[in-house]
Amino acid sequence: MSLSQPTDAELDVMIRARLAVLGIDLDQLPAGTAADPETGSPGRDTALAGLRSFVRTTILPLAAYQFATTGPAEDLPALAQQVGVPALYPSIDRRRQDA
Repeated sequence: MSLSQPTDAELDVMIRARLAVLGIDLDQLPAGTAADPETGSPGRDTALAGLRSFVRTTILPLAAYQFATTGPAEDLPALAQQVGVPALYPSIDRRRQDA
């Protein structure tokens, strides 16, 4: 089964959900495409269009990226450090701090 490209509506749901997890509510932006004259904030439709474009053009290339596993021997230890998953926020280990 081949995957089909998500529709704009499906991407909007995903984008809004991801932003909601971060505490960002796109409904705070003015409706439509016109920017707010006082703040310069983009219209909600303009912001969503930009975010959809970002998701469509950036996520797949980032997901396909692979770290180099070959190269000069002196570079391999530095390259190996880049493969590990970054620590989640907060990066402070509370168990060790409280002990």
